[in-house]
Parts: sequence; structure tokens; C-alpha cells
Amino acid sequence: MSRRPGQAVRFPHPAALPEPPAPVPSVGPVVFSLAFERESHVVDLSDLACPRLVRELAEQLAGIGGRDGTVREWSGFNQMVGYMRSFIVFTAAAHPGRADRLGLDDLGPELLEAFEDHLAASYPPASGEPHACMRTVVRLLRLAGEAAPGRLSLEMQRRVAFASTRSFRPRAKPLDAYPLPVAEAIEAAALADVRRVRDRIAEGERLAAAGEGPETAGWSALANVLHHVAAHGPLTDEHRSIRAVAITHGGTRAVNEHLFLTAADLVPFVVLLMLQTGLEPECVKGLRTDCLVNPARGFVSISYIKKRARNASHKTVRVPDGGALHFPGGLVRLALRLTARGREWAGGDLLWNDVRDDGVHASFGTGGSFERKVTQWAEQHGLHELVDRGGAPVRLYLRRLRKTYKSRQYLRAGGVLDDFTSGHSKQVAAAHYADIDAHREVHEQAIEAGLRQALEVALEPPVVADEHGRPLGDGPALTALQVRAALSGETDVFLASCSDFYTSPFARRRGSACPVAIWGCLECPNAVHTSRHLPSVLRFLDFVTAQRDELPAEEWEARYGLAFERVTGGILPQFSNEQVTTARMIAEADDGSLALPAQVLGQVT
Repeated sequence: MSRRPGQAVRFPHPAALPEPPAPVPSVGPVVFSLAFERESHVVDLSDLACPRLVRELAEQLAGIGGRDGTVREWSGFNQMVGYMRSFIVFTAAAHPGRADRLGLDDLGPELLEAFEDHLAASYPPASGEPHACMRTVVRLLRLAGEAAPGRLSLEMQRRVAFASTRSFRPRAKPLDAYPLPVAEAIEAAALADVRRVRDRIAEGERLAAAGEGPETAGWSALANVLHHVAAHGPLTDEHRSIRAVAITHGGTRAVNEHLFLTAADLVPFVVLLMLQTGLEPECVKGLRTDCLVNPARGFVSISYIKKRARNASHKTVRVPDGGALHFPGGLVRLALRLTARGREWAGGDLLWNDVRDDGVHASFGTGGSFERKVTQWAEQHGLHELVDRGGAPVRLYLRRLRKTYKSRQYLRAGGVLDDFTSGHSKQVAAAHYADIDAHREVHEQAIEAGLRQALEVALEPPVVADEHGRPLGDGPALTALQVRAALSGETDVFLASCSDFYTSPFARRRGSACPVAIWGCLECPNAVHTSRHLPSVLRFLDFVTAQRDELPAEEWEARYGLAFERVTGGILPQFSNEQVTTARMIAEADDGSLALPAQVLGQVT
């Protein structure tokens, strides 16, 4: 311990203290960039309020966009950014004093309900924008809640399980399949072009193998030029100055096409593969060189990635395999073979590549360039001159090719969803792939057949006759013997006259007496009801009505429901009010008991 005396400590006056440094912001700028179709786009959300909430939602938004995300078109992603901005602006206005501190754990279902009301009031009633906006916002909130368990309240977790609480517009009509003749024409055109591409590259490889180096043998022979391309890669802009390449051989593009696929060549491959497998367009475009797995007994599985499926994105489909192009396995193997040389120069393990002015690249951007090539290909083959369902000209959409394949599967399965569902839930398969115009005739035939079967097993209407034996209503005409039996009373069976008590349709053995309950006559085609039976029918109706107060509703319906309907809906309406009134008075003259004929008593006692 030091023995030196210490010095007194003096604290400065608060007014003399220097200004404190500016606080370090807890949340920095929210900026990220994503690549869409080989172009980088910057998204800057730093100007928004609620920085904590913005950062949490922006992290999920960045994860679903871009080349490797589920939203791979800039136009669609930019629209989602706008929806998120709208939600943040609304949230900041709803919590003006807490915007800087607002996070996931501060949100409640009432905020989403208020935002939904705000959207509904901001757009016309028929607009789909409110639902699209709610779908985007709810998706981001749900993903953020999954990334940070416990941050969303239980009420909020239940709310983000669905997009909206109101129906902004009717469900969109599902995309229809192509008519069968149109599908066959598309498939034939694609198959012919695939063969043409195959033959072109095979001929180019043959010439390249026969050529020599053009540096010594000259550029005038196409075989020598292709020999150079096979050894050193496709010709580029630096070769345009070679006179023979530009004039004799048609330019660098024409030369490269002898050994490499072009972007236009990909169209028939994609179209044909979709018609053969039913894969989604993005799944076909994303196939890799190891996509064929588990070949056995003439079949092979195609492994692909469906990014929209998120946790279940890795999928396979079993397809026929063989050495011809009508086998999906054979088509993929041919594509692997024709793109192998391009992969030597482009690298990577993607199946598809195409040659361009600056070399070989992996195929398929995310813009509309390929869709334009699909349209051009269809016009080149005259497909736009075909007639679509409804009489309109055919327009080739890749998504409709998948619907066409699914339609074939549906018709082949006979409409049985258990056999038809593949890669979807039953609800999705029924709503998006079964309930389309292409199946309208099949469904109408099924309904017609069902109604026909129902009519075949349904009861015929009761036979009601007047005092002369003439049928009342639409009942069948009675024979002379049946008229005599109905009017004589000799064949009465309580509520009707029986045309033949010993040929009952309900008898267990031919020739035995009718075994059904005494009011079973109401359901029997042998029964003939005349005005003579009306008092018994009315007494029975009173008895049945009284039983409503004695029995539970389910038991009464099981016992007397059909009989009550036959009396009130089939028998009484055939008689006039005067006949019914007279019969009721006659029935009331008795003691109200149900009198049974002697023939029936003899059978039941």
C-alpha cells in the first residue's frame, strides 16, 4: 500500500460535460440484391418505418426470390416488395408511437384484419389485388414465425394459417387441357423437331471427325471449321473476321449449330418431355445430369426439384425407359448426349445448355425470352391455325401441356382420384386437374349414368285408379283382370288391392305369401289404390302422424318416413278434395282402429 498522500477527486459540472456521441442504430440499412435472369436487382427498404419488423420480413422475402428461389421473375418479386411496403406503411400508421420498436411479437390478428379491410376499401370489388397482397404478407409473417419460434403469439399463428377472411373475387377458372387432336399435333411437331436436331448434330459430329485443323488445311471446308469447334469450343465474335466463316458457312451461329443446341432447339425437347411426363415447366428446366435414377425393367425414375413445394421439394416420377423417343427415359438420355459437348465448355451439372454469340451457357433465364421462343415455334409449325376448345385459335402455353398430360391420366384412371392423384393432394388434383372443361363430357356422362342407376332402383310411383279402374295420374294402364281384382275387394291387403299376393317382389321364394309389413303395400308395384281404400289410407296416415309424438325423430323416419311420403306425395294428390273429404268422414264413422282384411289376418296370425 502506497504511503503517498492521494489527491482530491473533482467531478465536472454537468453543463461542462461534452455532448454524448450519437447512439449506434440497433438496426442498420435493409438492403439486399438478388439475381434475376443474369441481372442483379437491388432492393432497398431502408426508408421504411418499423426497422425491426422490416428486417425480419425482408430476410424471408430475400429467401424466396432470385435465381434459386421460388419466385424467379423480377416482375412478380417486385410486386411482392410493393405488397410488403404497403403492409409496413399501414402498420406504422396503426402504431405511431411504437414504430421504431415494433417487432414480430408485437403483432396481433386484429392488425391483419384491419389491413384486410383497408385493402378491400382501396380496390374495386372485382379486383384480385387485395387477396394477392394478403397472401404475400401472410406468407412472409408465417415464414418469419417459423424462423423465430415463439415470436408470434398463438392467436397470430392461427391467423397466418390462411390468407384472408373474405372472398375478394370468385375462384379463378382452372387452366384447361388442350383438345386431344391439338395435343397430338403438338406432340408430332415436337417429335419431328427433336429428330431433326438429333440428325443435325450427328451429321456435324461426323464432319468434325473427318476434318482437319483449319490453321493448316484452311477454313473453306466446313469439316475443317467443325474440327476446330470440336477441339477449341464454339466460334465467337473474334472469328467473324474470317471470310470463309462469314460468307461460305453462313456465320458463326450457323457453324456452332452443327455441334451445339441453340435456345430454339430447347423448345421441342421441353414440349415433348412435358407431354410425356407431366412435369412442371420449371422442373423440366431445372433438370440435372444425374436426374435419371433407379432404372429397372423398362422403367426409370426422373429426379427433379419442385421449389414451390419447399420442405418436400425433391421429387421423382417413374416413367417408361427405352431406346426410342416416345419413351421419356430415352428422350432424356438423348438430351444428355446432345448437351454433353456444351457442358464441357459451360461447366456445371445442369442438363440444358445452348450456344450463343459469346459461347455456351446454361439455359433458361427467368424472363419471357423462352416463352417468346415457344410462341415462335408454334407459329412456325402452324399450330396457331388449329382450333382450341370453344373455337378460338390455339395458343401454346407450357402450363397447358402439363394439364393435357394430367387430363390423359385422369381419363385413363376413369375419374378415380386415388388412381389419378400424383404429386398433389386430392383437393388440388380435383380442383385444378379434374374439374376442367376437357372433362365436362365425361362428368356429364357419369352424372347421367348415376341418375339412370338411381332411377332403375327407385320406386315406381303408386298406382292409383278411379272407381272404374282407370289409372289416375301417370300410372300404367291396368289389365282387365287387374281392374276386376281392384274393384272386387277379393284381393285387398289393407291399404290397397294386390294384383297377386303370391307373386310379391319381396317374397323369399316364388309362390310364397308377401312377407313385408302391412303398410309395405305403399312401396309395392303390385298395389293398386282406389277410392275404396282411401278410408284405410287416411286412418293409417293418422296413425303414422300420431307416432311422431311417440317415437324419436330418427326412429320414426326409419319406420314410417317412406310410407308417409308415398301417401302424402303419391296417393292423396291423385284424388280430388271431395273424394278425400268423403273418405275421411267415412273413416271417422268407425272407431278409428286399423281394420285388417281377413286375408291379411290369416297370413300374420
